[in-house]
Amino acid sequence: MPPASPTTRPLKDAAYQQLARIGKALASPKRLELLELLCQSPRTVEELAALADLSVANASQHLQVLRAARLVEAEKRGLHVSYRIGHDEVRGFVHQVRLLAEARFAELREVTSEFFARRDAGEGVGIDELLRRVRAGEAVLLDVRPAEEYRAGHIPGAISIPLPELKSRLGELPRRREIVAYCRGPFCVMAADAVAVLRQRGYRAGRANAGVLDWQARGWRLDIDREGSP
Repeated sequence: MPPASPTTRPLKDAAYQQLARIGKALASPKRLELLELLCQSPRTVEELAALADLSVANASQHLQVLRAARLVEAEKRGLHVSYRIGHDEVRGFVHQVRLLAEARFAELREVTSEFFARRDAGEGVGIDELLRRVRAGEAVLLDVRPAEEYRAGHIPGAISIPLPELKSRLGELPRRREIVAYCRGPFCVMAADAVAVLRQRGYRAGRANAGVLDWQARGWRLDIDREGSP
């Protein structure tokens, strides 16, 4: 192959240098986790640090890298800095990165399946089967994420009962229908924990291995609780 024309080399070098900014920003497991958390709802640095098991200083450093790559945006609210996803396209990108990893890395599939098998959580309900059950009225969809994530965007028809409140609010769920719990996605354990609580109380329950990112990726609408949103 002949070398690229000298007249095109500056363009290629400049273009790929800009593309590499995204790769550099994602070259950290914690930054990927922070992005997925922000795909659920905006969060303060302190909240993100707690959720990702980071110090506030480390979380802030990771977020600044993501911000420099234009993947997230920041807003000062009083004494706190709140972060959000920089553009809707970022959500689709984060989802595609996960799908690519699941398709190419058997280790990822193995570690997730083994983890949920040890918790006796059973096979997760896929996104297409989840839609079928919801449309057929065969199951009640339970969103066990924090309330602010539910308000920011949830699967239509889902009931919001955050996992820490589940035991005290079981009376809100019907006994004669299956309950399918969902949370943030296939690496989130809240739905599996909810299924364990429900089964202990005699409910028919299963977990979805999909979340709102998977729902959006199909072009399906999310409901937003604008009245309850900050």
